[in-house]
Amino acid sequence: MLVFVFGGCAVLIAAATGGGSSAPTTVVADREPADEDQAPEPESDAAEAEAEAKPEAKPKTAGIGSRVRDGKFEFTVTRLEKRDRVGGEFLSKDAQGVFLLVHVKVTNIGDESESFMGAEQKLFDAKGREFEASSEAAFYLDDSKSLYEKINPGNSVDGVVLFDIPKNVKPVSIELHDSIFSDGVKVSLAGS
Repeated sequence: MLVFVFGGCAVLIAAATGGGSSAPTTVVADREPADEDQAPEPESDAAEAEAEAKPEAKPKTAGIGSRVRDGKFEFTVTRLEKRDRVGGEFLSKDAQGVFLLVHVKVTNIGDESESFMGAEQKLFDAKGREFEASSEAAFYLDDSKSLYEKINPGNSVDGVVLFDIPKNVKPVSIELHDSIFSDGVKVSLAGS
């Protein structure tokens, strides 16, 4: 039997000598071998007890009236409204289903002018279906401020993002973006 010691770890190599039986190679590193009948002890009893005591906290979901941020914008969904038609007496647009008007306050929290566009926002229903904003309907709505609105640093705009959705669809969330390339932030519309 040969024993080598490398950097504080002992390596024991058992070599077969004669007779056709051989012993396996065993590596031992700075600890006693565990008794086979004894279960290995956890590395830290305190850490394990703490993990069991703390239930996983669910992230708080933002809702109507909550301030949320994505990129250089802070958004607050203030209210929802439904209409069959938008526009005036002579120029108007009828919904295929119903227009959902999402009123949102958009504040530029960055250091330079940023552009807010309703077309970059997304609406979701309970089935996970995604609905696009209707820029055409926003054109017919006076003061929608969601077609293409430049907002200087520190300024806010009260805009309306319009979605043409089926009458029987209940929206559950909106995903707000400061640009088409941003990750977006979801706001729950449940209970509205």
